[in-house]
Amino acid sequence: MVLKAVYKTFVVLAIMVAGGGQAFAQEAKSAANDINFVFESTQLSPAGEASKMRNIILKDFDGKVEFRPNDNQFRMRSDNVGLLGGMHSDFESLKKSESLFDVSPILNKIKKRDFSKSLSNLGGSVDGQQSYIPWMQATYIMAANRKSLEYLPRGADINQLSYEQLISWGEEIKSATGKAKIGLPLGSNGLLHRFIQGYLLPAYTGGTVRGFNSDEARDMWKMVKRLWQNTMPNSTDYSEMGQALLNDDAWIVWDHTARLKGAFSERPDDFIAFPAPAGPKGRAFMAVLAGLAIPKNGTDHATAERLIEYMTRPEIQLRTLQEVGFFPVVDLGELADGFSKTNPGLSLLQYAVLGQSSAKDALPVLLPIGLGDKGGEFNTVYRLTFSQIVLRGNDIGEVLATQSERLSQILASQNASCWQPDAPSNGPCPVK
Repeated sequence: MVLKAVYKTFVVLAIMVAGGGQAFAQEAKSAANDINFVFESTQLSPAGEASKMRNIILKDFDGKVEFRPNDNQFRMRSDNVGLLGGMHSDFESLKKSESLFDVSPILNKIKKRDFSKSLSNLGGSVDGQQSYIPWMQATYIMAANRKSLEYLPRGADINQLSYEQLISWGEEIKSATGKAKIGLPLGSNGLLHRFIQGYLLPAYTGGTVRGFNSDEARDMWKMVKRLWQNTMPNSTDYSEMGQALLNDDAWIVWDHTARLKGAFSERPDDFIAFPAPAGPKGRAFMAVLAGLAIPKNGTDHATAERLIEYMTRPEIQLRTLQEVGFFPVVDLGELADGFSKTNPGLSLLQYAVLGQSSAKDALPVLLPIGLGDKGGEFNTVYRLTFSQIVLRGNDIGEVLATQSERLSQILASQNASCWQPDAPSNGPCPVK
């Protein structure tokens, strides 16, 4: 009898455990189904930014999405990763392995958003396929104290300046005030190398690497030496030009938007922002561009398309700017006026960013790709070249010949092929 009772109790418990296990499994399955679409991103990974993305930027999306940020790489470990957000370089390997869905039909559906053509072209290819759609951008622009505008050369349009006009502007100010008022970030943590890589050299040679030791590069360095004559000597003390504006040391500067934001927020009535000048090859600018891509093995392309449409709406683009500081890639339309009243400083920067990327002669330049742990050495070459030619007055030809060899060695050590706007290469990008 005792054995029968024990056996009966065991059976009851087994049924209860089994039932509980089934209930638990059903509950877990239900929870998993609550969020069955993952938006994986290499951007907005800091906890604060990720929280704003989940709770503010995505809050009006009609659907359940898990925003999953990963530093610097896509992991794609789950089957329900439906959308990828990342920088241009993040998509390179996936593009080469043909792992991305062609999103050109989606881009065509939302083309009325008026994307900057120069940016949307970066996600395309020669076969007409579009690997990603622009999502948000950061970049480097020009800024000036409004006091400088009275010295702008006659006939010059501040939104369509050339480097020669920039020099003339600086000369006019120096002649009138007795002081050089152009500022460049030459400090130890300044971004001078990006100015050379993404603005000066491409504007004169059409690229960052191939024309490094060319006749066009020699002409560019001659221009820079004249520019330096109107640049404040203590530029070497400044890593961030926003502070130089606030201190009134500089009236015309170039720097990253993030490093100018403080000055424009503090004194929006005193400053104006505008696109970088143009050279013979175009209005070169460094595009720090993030895009949205759909993996081919994604399980829900319909939701991915709806999320792309949502993230590129002008109101969501504006919300992204306000919350995490990345600038829109579309025309804000009617929203721009209201935004300028509530955020005058940020609005000025936004106007310059979009004006730069949408310029008719825009020449977008990508950040260096494929350099691995040699990125620092690569940047040093450009800074040394500036120092030796401009600050020390060494012979341009001799400096370029020496530094081009160092550049070739760095690229060869990483087998780093060319990136835009340099023409593609098989193997290391050649230095000419």
